[in-house]
Amino acid sequence: MKAAVCRAFGAPLVIEDVVLRAPEMGEVQVRVGAVAICHSDLGYLDGDWHSDLPAVYGHEVAGRVEAVGDGVMGYAVGDPVVVTMIRACGQCRPCVQGKPFICGARVDRRRGVLTTAAGEVVEQGLDTAGFAEAVTVHVSQIAKVPEDVPVELAALLACGVITGTGAAINTAQVTPGSSCVVIGAGGVGLNAIQGARLAGAARIIAVDLSDEKLEAARGFGATDVLRADIKSLRRAVLALTEGQGADYVFVTVGVISAYQGAPALAAKGGMVVMVGMPPSGAKMEVEPVIVAATAQTLTGSFMGSTVVQRDIPYLVEMWRQGRLQLEELVSKRYAFSEINEAIADARAGASRRNVIVMDP
Repeated sequence: MKAAVCRAFGAPLVIEDVVLRAPEMGEVQVRVGAVAICHSDLGYLDGDWHSDLPAVYGHEVAGRVEAVGDGVMGYAVGDPVVVTMIRACGQCRPCVQGKPFICGARVDRRRGVLTTAAGEVVEQGLDTAGFAEAVTVHVSQIAKVPEDVPVELAALLACGVITGTGAAINTAQVTPGSSCVVIGAGGVGLNAIQGARLAGAARIIAVDLSDEKLEAARGFGATDVLRADIKSLRRAVLALTEGQGADYVFVTVGVISAYQGAPALAAKGGMVVMVGMPPSGAKMEVEPVIVAATAQTLTGSFMGSTVVQRDIPYLVEMWRQGRLQLEELVSKRYAFSEINEAIADARAGASRRNVIVMDP
């Protein structure tokens, strides 16, 4: 099959022939219908996080099952599915505690799922390798979607949507009537706004440097918008929250300065939710006495604390009811042959989600 292979960090991907191993015990093979470009893909393509080369990245995938391995139940060839990077063994402590998104089982991404025609091992990036015509993944990584969900919209549910909405609904467990600040109004930030709205937040304040993104945030549920570079962002947030600060502050960008300023926007007893992923080694400073005195919580949110089989059907239902926007998240659609153009556009920072739609 064809795959877009990364052979050098920061360089364009090379579309070439690779060999995809057939599904083994507990695995499924999915023909890719669409794959979106996520900021995490850009991070790996730039070498911000550890990865071995050559590699195939891409992890926001939707398509149809085309083969099932032994032991797989509940799926048949032809089923439309979302493919996520959340691989869960179902037996480790996090899994049995209902936290499959932090499964403790270690996975070797160079175990031979992908190889070149010459037999060279290709890393299965983010346990998915979705920048390809097909993927072989563990059955825990997929969820069925109804036939009426367009494949390019279903792909968004694999990461950006669950990461953002889940940060609000699952991780923070936003309460009705509460106030939220969402720093960053890109793809994940817009979904955090949607999640806060679905959870019943009374005030949702979007913060970004782009006027265009802030205007888009209003369409997704933000009640107020603030430019990140105003003279006193903290004072502006306090004015919108009765002088208290926000109950929840979501940092959806991987920018240390955004993390550094987030606690000052939170109320006493408030929560700062860390969603955006800075490069490895980037650090923020925390003054423990202030955290203790304000009784604030700083917490991480990985993949929106998502339980794939529970949350994806819920989000599909919200979309069907008109309560979750998906089409509005798509900036541009590209052919597979245009993947480098899609990545370059995403890297420019103006897009919400660029989606590669594979040939039927």
